Amino acid sequence: MKSFDRRQWLKTAGFSSGFALLGGLQTVNAMAGLEENLETPNHIAKLNFNENPFGPSKRVRTAITNSFDSACRYPYLEIFDLVGRIAEKEGVSKKHIVLTGGSTEGLKAAGATYGMDGGEIIAADPTFQALMRYSENFGAYVHRVPVDAQMNHDLDAMERRINQKTRMVYLCNPNNPTGTIIEKNKLKDFCASLSKKVMVFSDEAYYDFITEPDYPSMVELVKQDMNVIVSKTFSKVFGMAGLRIGYLVARPDIATRLKGNIMAMTNMLAIHAAKEAMQDEEFYKFSIAKNWEAKQLIYKTLDDLNLKYVPSHTNFVFFKSGRPIQELQAQMLQENVAIGRPFPPFTNWARISTGKIEDVMLFDKGLRKVMG
Repeated sequence: MKSFDRRQWLKTAGFSSGFALLGGLQTVNAMAGLEENLETPNHIAKLNFNENPFGPSKRVRTAITNSFDSACRYPYLEIFDLVGRIAEKEGVSKKHIVLTGGSTEGLKAAGATYGMDGGEIIAADPTFQALMRYSENFGAYVHRVPVDAQMNHDLDAMERRINQKTRMVYLCNPNNPTGTIIEKNKLKDFCASLSKKVMVFSDEAYYDFITEPDYPSMVELVKQDMNVIVSKTFSKVFGMAGLRIGYLVARPDIATRLKGNIMAMTNMLAIHAAKEAMQDEEFYKFSIAKNWEAKQLIYKTLDDLNLKYVPSHTNFVFFKSGRPIQELQAQMLQENVAIGRPFPPFTNWARISTGKIEDVMLFDKGLRKVMG
């Protein structure tokens, strides 16, 4: 099974800078029927964990319930089938794929593999911490390099940290929590160059939300046998965060090393869900469109309140509240809105996830009240 052409769809759907002019809102409205009956919203707007509030899709839910009879079986044969489908989608062999319990397990496996016995890892700050914190449990030393003035990876500063003990450079791209992406030509050049010295890890959990045309996945470099590992997940655009399934893409010899540190794996229901999700093109497009719509509403709220924010390539927005995040968290919770945790050193910035429109409107109402 080959997945649909995401890049071509992004062009025709008009999710680039001219989205609205190209009829993007009509695309969203045409998909609105998919929204019904997917989930009963809670009274708390859960905009704190970058989840997709619409999923799993109806098709995936049916696949899950239809797989109950096989839940008593070990998933080895089903894993082999799913790995084959993922390999075809990514254009690599099955030996390139490492199936994981969410992308976080893949990050931790890489952290253990390359951080053990005093290995050094370089990463941006702030960024998603799972790989680094887990590697520190195995004796790794982590160089945390502050993001630049645009809140993007400071690639030059990161490269200057490389020494003889460096084993891995970690890129979360798009970055969590800042929502930024590395310029595509710089990204390819940086990863290709550094892969000659150390392992490069490209965390692409939010890749599907990038609307810049022809933005590359670093799977391209894996296909060239470079020292690059890519992680992907079914948690975000497919709405399957609670099912815990993701995967790594790496050269076969690297994949074999990583498999040695996989512990939880995944489960039969998640495997069947993932296979169906990969074929559910309609829900994929719906998720992208609803995320775009919610971000525009969040931007409007922040613009109206004159609050600085970073234009996002993800399903969340990072904005400057100007007050301690713990204080803002408590105040927003009083307004029935849960927002993201602190991300030092930006302790007066807040991360707000996109959600259903009613959730975003609750955020709008609550923030206007809290900010006076």
